[in-house]
Formats: sequence, structure tokens, C-alpha cells
Amino acid sequence: MNDTQHTEATAFEQLQHAPAPMDVMPLTGHLRELRNRLAVSVLALAVTTVVGWLAHDWLLEQITGPACALPHVHGVGRPTRECPNGLLVNTGILSPLSLSFKVAVTAGFVMAAPVWSYQLWAFVAPGLYKQEKRYGLGFTAAAVPLFCLGGYLAYVVFPKALEVLAGFNPHAFSLSLPGDEFLDFLLRMVLVFGLSFELPLLLVLLNFLGIFSAAALRRRWQVIVFSVFVFAAVATPTGDPITMTALAVPISLLFLLALAVATVHDRAKTRRRAADPDNGLGPDEASVLDPAPSLVGAAGPHSPQPVHNTDPEVVQPTAAHPDDTV
Repeated sequence: MNDTQHTEATAFEQLQHAPAPMDVMPLTGHLRELRNRLAVSVLALAVTTVVGWLAHDWLLEQITGPACALPHVHGVGRPTRECPNGLLVNTGILSPLSLSFKVAVTAGFVMAAPVWSYQLWAFVAPGLYKQEKRYGLGFTAAAVPLFCLGGYLAYVVFPKALEVLAGFNPHAFSLSLPGDEFLDFLLRMVLVFGLSFELPLLLVLLNFLGIFSAAALRRRWQVIVFSVFVFAAVATPTGDPITMTALAVPISLLFLLALAVATVHDRAKTRRRAADPDNGLGPDEASVLDPAPSLVGAAGPHSPQPVHNTDPEVVQPTAAHPDDTV
């Protein structure tokens, strides 16, 4: 084995035994990190659930207030000071415990949202590029207020929806709402309204990704608004015109806002492309060269340095004289 082969073999062995780069994590490391972040999220959810359990009486009072305030409704339950119409009832020996536990878990999930959402972001963020991180943070910062706004609107519309549905009850019958059914109905409305308010944000995301342009959205705005009203009629649990309109009108306004954001983004992208001299070149076309003049002999930071020969046996070439003949 000559010296070259020995050097290559030594370099290959060093490469095999070299430690992994610091930014590369093996699969077991990812699984360990996921386990730790899940443990932190579950611990935070457990703590906030205990807090929700301690405050579940006050939370039930806030939730059941709209149903107990409905006029001209005769319930089969016993009228109480908090619920004079007796509309809300618990059926079964375990219903009170189940209802209180659902309220506590729901409140704990909401209160622990900053913790588990940060743990999710911290697990995903190292695998994203800088631009993807910026987009992710921006859309998350916009998604949280939109969901909260939709949930609050559902809570405001909820009494009117109950009143409309209770109006179909015949006068010869009493009406009762089991606690579990009442809570599930309210949570469905909150989820539907909150997630529906994210639809315009989804359009903005598709525009930023280059899937939909603002011009295409403007051409189809009638179809989009009509689809919003159809979606609101199907998605709302009540299906009444008041709840449908209360959901469709804000989403349509948010669509107009998303269209404005997409228009500004497309115009900025067009200006950037117009300023790029290499924009629109085909695969067989060369890019534009820099026409700025520079000195031929100027030495830059990456210019090769001249080599001075110190070997007396090597004869240096001499420049040809104009009078020399070939």
C-alpha cells in the first residue's frame, strides 16, 4: 500500500468514527424528545383540570345562563333560583359527576393551550426553515384570535338558537335538556364557529404558497360567498336562518379581508419579480452578467495569489519581444 492509499484509508476510518453533527438527531432522540414534551403537556393539562374542577360551579353558571333565561319554556325539571324554567335536568346517578368532569376537562384544555401549543411548536420548529418558521408564527398568531372570536360569537348566538329550537315544542309537551346533551351542543357550536373563522386564513395561506392568486379569488368571489352560506347552513347544529346568517356574514367579511391581504401580497411579489433581471429566463438561457468594470490585476479576497518559483533548475518563461521572429 502506497502513501496515497494509506492516507485515503486513514481518512475513511476517521470519517466512520467521527461524531454526528450537532444539528442531526437520531430517531431515538426524537422519540425521547416527543415523550418529554407529551409529559409536560399532560402535566399542564392535569394541573389546569384541577383548577377547572375547583371553578366548575361558576363555569356551569355561565354556561347554563342562556338556557335558563329562556322565556315561555316549561321544563320538566324542578325550578331553581338559578334556572327558574326547570329546563335543564340530569338523568342518571352518574350524570352530575360526568357533567362536572366534562366542564373541568374542557376548561383545563383551554387554560393549558399556551403550554401544549408551545410544546408542539418547539418539537416541529427545528425541522423548519427560517421562512417557514416566520410563516408558522404569523399564521398561529392570527389563528388563535380568530378561533376565540368565533367561539365568543357562538356563545352570543347560542341563546337565540335555543329559543328558536324551543319554539317548535308543542304547548302540550314539556321540554327538558339533559346536562350532557346541552354541554355537547354548546361545544359543537363553539367548535363550528371557531374553525369556520379559520377558513379565510386558509385562503391567505394558499395564496402565500402560490396555489391561489388574488385575481383568481376576485373572479370567483360570488361562488365563494354562496359556498360560505351553504356551508353555514350545513355546519350549524341548529340549521335555523338566524344562526346560519350569524355565521355566514362574519366569514364573508373575513373573506374580503383575506382577499385584500392576498392582493397586497401578490403586488409585492410582482414588484420583486420585476426588479429581478433573471426573472422569466428559460432553462437554456443564461443569466445577466454584471457589466460593472473591474481592474484586471486587482486582487480580491478570493483571488489566487501569485506563485514565486525558487527552484533554480526550473527556467522561468520570458516575455516575447516584439522584434523576435518565429
